[in-house]
Amino acid sequence: MKPYRVLVVDDSAFMRKIISDLIENDANFQVAATASNGREAIEKVNELSPDLVTMDVEMPEMNGLEALKIIMAQRPLPVIMLSGINEEGMKETILALEWGAFDFIRKPSISNSQDIIAVGVSLREQMKEAMLARQQREARASAYKVPELPAAEAAPAPQPVRGAAKRTPESPKKAPELPRKLADKPKAKPELSPAPEKDKGKSLPGRTTQDGALPPGAAKGPALLPKPASDPSRNRSKEEAKPAQPDSRPATPTAGANFESSAAGGDRKSTNKGLRKLVAVGCSTGGPRALKAFLENIPADFPAPIVIVQHMPPNFTKSLAQRLNTFSPLEVAEAEQGMILRQGAAYIAPGGYHMRVVPAAGGQYAIDLTLEEARNGHRPSVDTLFESILPYTSLERHAVIMTGMGSDGARMMKSLYDSGVTSTFAESEETCVVYGMPRSAVELHCVRHVLPLQEIAPRLVQAVR
Repeated sequence: MKPYRVLVVDDSAFMRKIISDLIENDANFQVAATASNGREAIEKVNELSPDLVTMDVEMPEMNGLEALKIIMAQRPLPVIMLSGINEEGMKETILALEWGAFDFIRKPSISNSQDIIAVGVSLREQMKEAMLARQQREARASAYKVPELPAAEAAPAPQPVRGAAKRTPESPKKAPELPRKLADKPKAKPELSPAPEKDKGKSLPGRTTQDGALPPGAAKGPALLPKPASDPSRNRSKEEAKPAQPDSRPATPTAGANFESSAAGGDRKSTNKGLRKLVAVGCSTGGPRALKAFLENIPADFPAPIVIVQHMPPNFTKSLAQRLNTFSPLEVAEAEQGMILRQGAAYIAPGGYHMRVVPAAGGQYAIDLTLEEARNGHRPSVDTLFESILPYTSLERHAVIMTGMGSDGARMMKSLYDSGVTSTFAESEETCVVYGMPRSAVELHCVRHVLPLQEIAPRLVQAVR
């Protein structure tokens, strides 16, 4: 088999040499050419048709983000971004993932040989997964084709029917689309109907370790989600749903913000009986784009907190949470130690920390961040999050696995399923960037709903309500 041809794009000649050497340590890959900026990258993609591109984010003349948009519009192919760790580089990396980049790696420290080796391992692993994902997409596409009839057997017709030789797969029926703007409708009293019938369902293999310091927010004590800066583009229902600002003292579990009451316009007497429902989500490669599609379709009055593990290095998760917060009717933030879970909010595990859900006073639940060893090659790990909610059988629990390499989350989703969890969801192969984590769960026969990405949020809202 011929090696896959790679285009390496970076404004630093030294970094181009390092990345090229790391790539060619694997005989399955060959550096076809290099480019020093985004404009040159576009020209060489059109000229050489490489199988894969590694793209620096920050470059002169045309940066990697601008080049990515043009490449994905003109000649889509797997692009792996190389990101610096400064704030601007992290924000642009999140945008790149949203706009179609396969994944990203942080640039190695050129003064640290061990770091260069570790980045090389991660890069080659991602390249292999990108090529495998492409092969699987091509195989699915060819499976949809119907062989053309020989000319002698084809029925004559006055005019050929366009597309008669091919058949495209029938689109699955979409669940009723939920309204994005809730402010124009009177807020309905949240339903407290009995939990739906326990799932019966049917339904493969994670990586990267990170280091960190103290858990985010550890020095500050428990806190509610911070109030986001005002943004006129945000849904008015989201603004109405914000809890009152906490005082300067550490928040207590009983301060768990009776969001259900405030979201209903304050027309109900506050009972503060504690949390009744919880949603846990896990994803990896392709996750930022999947999370955007998922969270922007969850309404502000959603009657459950959402806890999320996205495999990502430290600091990048904060940029991801800030970006998702601009799209979602929910309040989205990077989780901090001791945060009390509340309805209408989503919490993303910080890179480098495992995230667990732990009980707190007054029937509430809180975030616990730890620096335990990586699990399935990851910290944070989806299995760790799912395992933490396993004992809470009094809660109505819902588990979701979306696109990602490996199998992180599948084993504990199976345990949740066997314990009687309310519902389990997995993203279907047709919309996954990498159908690894969802496939693992499906093959363990613990997924009730296998759905394309755009259908997961509407069906989850139905299940929770």
